[in-house]
Amino acid sequence: MRMRFKPYAHDELMAADFHVHEPLIWGGRWHAQYARPEQPFVLELGCGKGGFISQLASAHPENNYLGIDITDKVLILAKRKIEAAYQAAGRPIDNVKIMSTDIERIKGVLTPEDTVSRIYINFCNPWSKNASSNKHRLTYPRQLIQYRAFLEDGGEIYFKTDDDDLFRDSLEYFPASGYEITWKTFDLHENEPAWNIRTEHEGMFTEMGIKIKALIARKLPGDETVTWIEPKVLKKMAAAEADAAEAAAHGETADA
Repeated sequence: MRMRFKPYAHDELMAADFHVHEPLIWGGRWHAQYARPEQPFVLELGCGKGGFISQLASAHPENNYLGIDITDKVLILAKRKIEAAYQAAGRPIDNVKIMSTDIERIKGVLTPEDTVSRIYINFCNPWSKNASSNKHRLTYPRQLIQYRAFLEDGGEIYFKTDDDDLFRDSLEYFPASGYEITWKTFDLHENEPAWNIRTEHEGMFTEMGIKIKALIARKLPGDETVTWIEPKVLKKMAAAEADAAEAAAHGETADA
């Protein structure tokens, strides 16, 4: 469902201390933006309305969190949920920040110096209408390889989705991008782990009888663990091989 434009969102976010107003200027200095910069740095990519990160961050002051989404009209809802969660916990909002940016271009926002220990991706857009749109998935290899630039070796990605096609494809995306899948389930709620936080989307899909799929993947060290080759590159390689084979065949004919 398309969300309505919220004319008040920009000004209200600009007035919030934990909203990052200029995300492009902090590359290499993200840890220093928190009250306790020595703590592990955790991301939620596609934080949406903030139901997940508000609960997680307020319950774990030992970590620093950054929630990212692309538009202010959902981020304003995350801002309000964070304020409510911290008020209920009786804690200051000092270990979480939110910002609006295009996650497909996140490599320009975070650098290898901004060491991230864990990434959460919850119910992202499956982009399943056609194969050409798959490249926009947050778990597409092009994206997973970008995350490697700032995710520490051994760092983990926690991924949840309701979409069967996205999950099936992601089971191939992660290993090809230099990650080891250490845990997976096709029904998260059958034996629900203690760490799971049910989001609004999760509750909605569960009520509809849709099983939630989830996995945990660990980043492997070394660029050699990345085996993914973009389809367009494979197509060019195949064409070059075909041209070489044709040229060789013509050469043999001429020699005969």
